[in-house]
Order: sequence, then C-alpha cells, then structure tokens
Amino acid sequence: MRTSLSTDMAPHSSRTTTAADAPPTPVDPSAPKGPDPGNISIANQYTFEQRIRLMLRENGCDPAREDIYRVQGVQLIDNVREALHLPVKTFVTASIYYHKFRLCHKDAEYNFQDAALASLFVACKVEDTIKKSKEILCAAHNLKYPDHPLAQDDKSFQRPSELIIGLERLILETISFDFRVRYPQKTLVKTIRRLLTPDAAKDFLAVAYDMSIDLYKSFAPIKQTTFTTVMAIVELTSLMTGLHNAKIRNLDLHQWHTNRGCVVETMLDLLDLYAHFHKNTKVGSQFPLDRFIEVKISLNQEVDSNKRLGRYETWCDRCEAEVKDIHPITPGSATSPATTGSFSMITSNVKRSIKSTDATMRFVFDEDEARRELDIVDDFFREDFEEYEVEVEEKIPEVEVPQAPRHGPAHPRHSNDRGHGWAPYPRGGRHGHGHGHGHHDRHRGGRRYG
Repeated sequence: MRTSLSTDMAPHSSRTTTAADAPPTPVDPSAPKGPDPGNISIANQYTFEQRIRLMLRENGCDPAREDIYRVQGVQLIDNVREALHLPVKTFVTASIYYHKFRLCHKDAEYNFQDAALASLFVACKVEDTIKKSKEILCAAHNLKYPDHPLAQDDKSFQRPSELIIGLERLILETISFDFRVRYPQKTLVKTIRRLLTPDAAKDFLAVAYDMSIDLYKSFAPIKQTTFTTVMAIVELTSLMTGLHNAKIRNLDLHQWHTNRGCVVETMLDLLDLYAHFHKNTKVGSQFPLDRFIEVKISLNQEVDSNKRLGRYETWCDRCEAEVKDIHPITPGSATSPATTGSFSMITSNVKRSIKSTDATMRFVFDEDEARRELDIVDDFFREDFEEYEVEVEEKIPEVEVPQAPRHGPAHPRHSNDRGHGWAPYPRGGRHGHGHGHGHHDRHRGGRRYG
C-alpha cells in the first residue's frame, strides 16, 4: 500500500479589510508559478486491519467474495510456482504484491487470475528468477486444462501476455516501487532449531513450514512483522500437534521483538482461514476441522479474560463507527470482469487507477524528505484571498399605488362598460351582458337596449 501526499493546498483563511485598502494587483494567469512538485508517494510496509477494511469498503468489495478471490489467487500463484520450480521467495513476493494490488484496485476492474499471474511475473523479476510472461501463462493454462496442454509459443497467449505486461506497471505503482519483502521461512527454521532438538524439530518443522505458506492466504503478512508471524506459527503448530506446549508458551516475546496481542491476532487470522477454507490449505488437510475450532475457542477465551488483549491489537471503535456512516459497503456487480473467465480482457481494457495521475510520479522512502520538498514548493502554489467591504448607496424606488379611472361610475361594480370595472360574478343572461337582457337580444335581430 502507498500513502500519497497531496500537493493541492487548501486556500488560507481570509482576512477582512476596509474600503480604504487598495484593490489587489491583477495576476497574469499565464505566468509560471514555479516547479511542479508532481505526485509524491511514500511506501508503507505495514497496514492495520482497520485500514484494510476501509480500503476494501472504498472499493465496494463484497467481503465474502473478496475472501474467495484472495485465497484462490494465492493458490494459483503457489500452483504455478511449483509447476515452474520457482523458490519460496518468489511465491512470498508475488503474494505480497497481489494483496497490495487488490487493496488499491476494485475487483470489478481486473480479473483476479490475471492480477495473480501479473504479480508472479513481477516477483520473478524482483527475485532474479526471470520467467517470460508466456511461460507463466502456459503453466497456468496447462494446470487448468491438463488434457489439452499448449506450448508457450502458442498464438493464443499473445493477448493475455500483453495484458500481463500492462498490469505490471500498475503493480509497480501500487507498491510504490518499494520491492522490500519479508521472508519468514528462513527465520522460522532458525527459531525451531534453536528451541527444539534436531529429532523433535523434524516433524514439528514439517507442519510449521506448510503453515507459513498458508499464512499468505490471509492479510497477516502485510500487518505483522517477521518475528510476530514466526512466533504465531510456532505456537499454533504447538497447539495443533500438542507438542512442546509448556516450553513455547513460556517464551518471553519481548526478546523476540513482539508482544502477545500481535501473536494472538495472527493466530486467530490463521484459524479463521482454516475454519472457512479448510480444504484450500496445506495444513487444513492434516487435521480435522474440530481441532481448529477447539483451538480457536481457547484463544477467544484468553482474549475475553484478559483486558489487555483484543481480537485486533490496534483498533479504534470511534473511527469504525464514523467509517460505517461515510463508506457503506456496496457489493460489486455479479457480472464484473472478476467473475468471468481468465484472460477475458484485451490490452485496451487495461484501466488506470483513479488514484493514479497523468503527472510526474515520484516515489521516495523518506517521509521527512518528502514533506520538506512540499514545504519548499508550497509558496508557489499558495492561494491567498482577501475580502473588501465597500459601502454603496442605492436609491430605493417608490412603490406606485394604482389610481381609480377618471371616467365612469364611482363604483366599478355597477359599470355597464365591458372594458372596465370589476364583476365578481356573472351579471345575468346567457352571455353575461346587462341585467338579464342578453337572452332577449338573441330574438330581436341584434337590436340592443340600454
């Protein structure tokens, strides 16, 4: 995820002057204002749970459908990675890029399978395990259709390859060109070897390592540090297998640069994953579902009994209430491109994100340096407004009173003139002429009597 610093400065508060002040000097709009700072984006390595929910809410994602796409996308990355014999580092990097990309873009704009394969394509370049886009597409196709395998030089991969290359730029902008990714597998192996004997660590590590792969099907890797995820995997593996519970539970987490709240939050994230997607995980097939539910209940009881612990380590109830009023959840369309088959869009349909800009975009890693640059160019873009009070005398026009007609009877009600007077009701006769003489005038040949 990236945090953008907006370069648009709000107008300053206006001040009131008297009429004696001189009018402002007109400014030529065509005159240059100074250097354009562009759009500065600062990379961010961690994202809180509340921020993740806000981003999904702003994108209008359906939570249930979003979980399915997240799990299936990471599973596709893992399957293609194993088919191409890529290292675990490439899988970890691709999963992180995939999560960040989907948090910043609506799922109705891009097919989640295309986003997963594009993330793997970028990760191969970052981790120096370079694979062509057509190789990745060919491996994904052969996994999906094993009865009809194709070669990577097949013409059917031409348009999907262009789409993957088009999505590559959006992924780079999403991660703010910050390629730093944390790899907990190496730390996990060293931690288990330090805590357990070689004979006991062998079976324990087999379950823990698979759990470290399943971890990337949740948002825990972009929320927690490496030591937090490692200690959560070690303790959850101990709870599932029933091995070395006392020794691992009594560890001082401060020596491992983490705390109990973050570890519990990560374990509950994993247990939610195993409870809802039991068959789509590596560890889920090794234990019965009841075992995961029992461990989850015990952790929830610990959270309820300890006032210092919560479901999430960092949470603001007031902010959550305000967000629900401002950003209601609106599920996406059922006919969005994300629900269609893979490779259904062509290159011309690759859309730029609303958050991106056509101006120059720079990515920096030092937030203080970015703010210093904004302060320098702030004088060129500041807009000052002044208000002037001017007293102007305006003549109030007099109201004209309608006058009575000079000729005719005094009371307009008794007037026989058709062009003047006021008659609140018909004056008799069929046509309203005179006092009942209109009916007799019809049979007298047009003769009229006064």
